[in-house]
Amino acid sequence: MKVIATKGKPELPAEEAFQVTERETPQPGEQDLLVRIEAISVNPVDTKIRQGAFLPGDQQHVLGWDVSGKVEAVGSSVSAFAVGDQVYYSGEVERPGCYAEYQLVDARLAAQAPKSLEPEEAAAMPLTALTAWEALFDKLKLEQGNDTHNEETLLIINGSGGVGSIAIQLARQLTGINVIATASREQSSEWCRSMGAHEVVDHHDLVANMQRAGYSEVDYIFNCHDIGVHWDNMNTLIRPLGHIVAIAETKKEIDLNALQGKAVTFSWEFMFARPLHGYHIEHQGQALATLAKHFDEGRLRSTMHEIIGPLTPENLGRAHKRIEEGHTIGKLVLTAMP
Repeated sequence: MKVIATKGKPELPAEEAFQVTERETPQPGEQDLLVRIEAISVNPVDTKIRQGAFLPGDQQHVLGWDVSGKVEAVGSSVSAFAVGDQVYYSGEVERPGCYAEYQLVDARLAAQAPKSLEPEEAAAMPLTALTAWEALFDKLKLEQGNDTHNEETLLIINGSGGVGSIAIQLARQLTGINVIATASREQSSEWCRSMGAHEVVDHHDLVANMQRAGYSEVDYIFNCHDIGVHWDNMNTLIRPLGHIVAIAETKKEIDLNALQGKAVTFSWEFMFARPLHGYHIEHQGQALATLAKHFDEGRLRSTMHEIIGPLTPENLGRAHKRIEEGHTIGKLVLTAMP
């Protein structure tokens, strides 16, 4: 089968980083699905791993952790899926990714794809939807229902990104909380409103802009940006005994002690933690199945913003470069290899 692998040179710019190679088509293990890739999407974590995070940068890797495709073969212990099923999933960072014609994935991490979405629309969702689901409902422990959290407020920093886009929808559609998102450009602000944000504020001079909008403090913060950039903002805006969850690390020094005076809870969300450590990985397949139901019932919509083109080294390079530039809205998607 054909795959698109990195060149084992993390210093290369995105446009020069990928090459097509041939590998043997893998056979499913006992718990695996063999999936023919129909569409994939690109995430910031892809660019970080290409540049040497998590995996050895001097080796050639097949990246990619957002998939929609068709089951070609199933392992001997798999009973929930059959050949021909349309599935979607994110997968495991330590196994070869989806920049390929075929991929193996543990069946417990996958779910039947939403029937209401095209493959490209479905491929945009698994990694970000799982991240947002775990952050909101496992970490912040928001309760679902229209009559929940009616007197409370959630601030989503970087609301127009892939995670922020689906987090806005989940919070707005599945709870009664007041959702504030940050954005700075008119296009990204309109995107956040279309996702369901009650209010959009400019993240530049965030505290002052929040106060102008009538919010001196919030109950919850979901930070989808570098925590160092907004550490002081979060410490100022979070209410006493509030809760912050974050997904992006920082190279800046931060003072965790600053949260002590308000007894604020700080949590990390890292979607790959479950499969990396083998900790109740079936939770992710179950969450994706629940999310598929919400898509099919019209509560949620895909955050796909643009189809770059077919899965080629050139198109992957373009997508990686745009993500690195930091101005993408929603998700960038590629169709199957030509």
